[in-house]
Amino acid sequence: MAERSLPLAAYRRLHTHDVDEARTTVGNALGVHGLRPVNPKITLDARMNGITFDGIGLYSLGYGTEVLITPQPLDRYLLVEIPLAGAAEVSHGRERIVSTPELASVLSLTRPMTMRWAPGHMQLITRFDRAALEAHLGKLIGRTPRRPLTFSLGMDLTRPAARSWLAVVDLLRREAETGGAMLEQPVALRQLEGLLMTQLLLAQPSNYSEALSEGQPRAAPTVVERAVDLIEARAAEPLTVEEIAGAVGVGVRALQEGFRRRLETTPMNYLREVRLDRVRAELAAGNPCTTTVTDAAYRWGFVHLGRFANAYRRRFGESPSETLRR
Repeated sequence: MAERSLPLAAYRRLHTHDVDEARTTVGNALGVHGLRPVNPKITLDARMNGITFDGIGLYSLGYGTEVLITPQPLDRYLLVEIPLAGAAEVSHGRERIVSTPELASVLSLTRPMTMRWAPGHMQLITRFDRAALEAHLGKLIGRTPRRPLTFSLGMDLTRPAARSWLAVVDLLRREAETGGAMLEQPVALRQLEGLLMTQLLLAQPSNYSEALSEGQPRAAPTVVERAVDLIEARAAEPLTVEEIAGAVGVGVRALQEGFRRRLETTPMNYLREVRLDRVRAELAAGNPCTTTVTDAAYRWGFVHLGRFANAYRRRFGESPSETLRR
């Protein structure tokens, strides 16, 4: 396995032929597990790269030979393992799948499980902090989860919802690999982490899918007004719809319904419009020699520059660079 074949090459964590070293290093990052080459006569070639953020980690991993992995139950992390090449047999309780580049595995790690990685199998692994993900879930459903969050094992990456989630993972990976400015902007990075968690919760069946689809009580007009005031006052901060809803004391669905009824928009669309106004004001007052469109966009929480530029042009009838030059 060539090292360049693994994503996140600039964030090397491990390259070893020693089984014990691989087990320990990978275990520290992804959870305690057993590791055994199926054919002990073939030398292990374990490689792992990885980068961590606040509640999320992104890793790439391969062992270079067929291995048997037995993860132990873990209450700290949940993992989504996305095959880049080859296949893996995965068993968790009564669920069994063969994971391929079209079928990721979502490891809730609530009970012992087994995995058999084929020779040449490599994965891109998204690690979620369980406490952060369950807190995010609580904001979406408007109450504290009482049971541990568990997902169905297989994630069909050909489904539109899963493809949308995977696109966010790819965006985060590209930013890490290219040293993108987004990773230096707390507003943008926090929004991206929140989007990854929301998309996973909505895209993958879980024991909270029914609660996520249930209707929420209506938000009173004063609640919407308080949310608007909060957005106006804190638009430069890494706000998420979950944080806005929590700050005004309602669930996310109720807040979204309130915004639709009173303002014919959503909380995040309203926040985007406020931020567009703030970017325009900054560019209009800025010096083209010292002010850049990229810095201004990231500072106000726009994580995708192409979409930002399109939204800006639709709103103001000119590009951000035209505003800056004027």
